[in-house]
Amino acid sequence: MSRYAVRRAVELLVVFLGVTLVIYLMVFALPGDPIRSLGGDRPLPDNVVAELRSRYHLDEPVLQQYARYLGGLFTGDLGTNFSGQSVAGRMESRWPVTITLALTAWGIEVVLGVLLGLFAGLRRGRAGDRFVLAGTILATSIPVFVVAVTAQLVLGVRLGWFPVAGTTDGWPTSYLLPAAVIAVFGLASVTRLMRGSVVDTLQSDFVRTLRAKGLRERQVVGVHVMRNSAIPVLTFLAIDLGYLLGGTVVVEGVFNLPGVGQLLFQAIRAHEGPTVVGVSTALIIIFLLTNLVVDLLSSVLDPRIRHE
Repeated sequence: MSRYAVRRAVELLVVFLGVTLVIYLMVFALPGDPIRSLGGDRPLPDNVVAELRSRYHLDEPVLQQYARYLGGLFTGDLGTNFSGQSVAGRMESRWPVTITLALTAWGIEVVLGVLLGLFAGLRRGRAGDRFVLAGTILATSIPVFVVAVTAQLVLGVRLGWFPVAGTTDGWPTSYLLPAAVIAVFGLASVTRLMRGSVVDTLQSDFVRTLRAKGLRERQVVGVHVMRNSAIPVLTFLAIDLGYLLGGTVVVEGVFNLPGVGQLLFQAIRAHEGPTVVGVSTALIIIFLLTNLVVDLLSSVLDPRIRHE
C-alpha cells in the first residue's frame, strides 16, 4: 500500500509540474505588455516600465521566471500581482464562497446522483429507468450559461423563491440555486455512471451466490452492491469536485458571487498574469490532492487496483 501511495504521489507531482508549466507559458505568451497597461490611457515613462519589469522579473527568460515561481510556490507563495497585492491574500477572502458553493453542488450530486442511479439500476428497462435516463440526456444538452440565466430569471425574479445575486442571505438560501445549476451536469453523469455500475454488479457471480445463500435483498443491495458499485462513482466524484472548484467562473459571474472563480474571470479580463497563474495553480493542487486521496481510498475498497 505504501509503495502504491508513493508511486501515485510521484505521478501527480509530474502532472503538476507539466500542467503548471503549460499554464505559465500560455499566460505569459499572451500579446501585450501588462506593465504598460497599468498606466491606462496615460503611458508610463520608459524608466518606470523598466523598473517594474525588473521588480517582477519580467526581463528574465520565461523558464527562469517559472523556476522562480516554483521556488516561491513550495514555500507557500502564490505570487504577487502587478499592483503589489499578494495573490494568496486576494484569494483568502473569496475561498469560503467558492468552497461553500462547490461543496453544496457536490452534495447535491452525491445524494441525488447515487439515489437516482440506484433507482434506475434496480429498475432496468422499466418506465422509471427510461424516465431517469431521459432526464440525464436533457440535463447534459443545455449549456450551463443558459441554465443559470433561466433559473435566475424564473426561480429568482419571477417566482421569488431564491435570491438572484450575492451572498447576503447566507447558506443555504444564497447558494442553493447557483449550486443546483452547477450540479445539473455532474448529477446527470453520476446518475448514469451509478446506474451502469449497479446493473453490472447485479449481474455478477457473487451477487447470485449471495442470493442463493438466502441473504436478504436489502443486505445484498445495501451492502455488497452499493460498495462495489461505488468505486467508479467515487473516482468520478473526486474528479468532479476539482471541476466544480474551477468551473464556478460562469455561475459566480451570473449570480454575482464574490468567489475565486469571479477573481479568475476578472484577472483574465485585466491581463493579470500572476493572478491567473496563482489561482489556476491553487485549483490544480486541490484537484490533484483530491484525486490522490480517492485513488488511495479506491485501493482500500478494491485491493486489485493497487496491483495493476
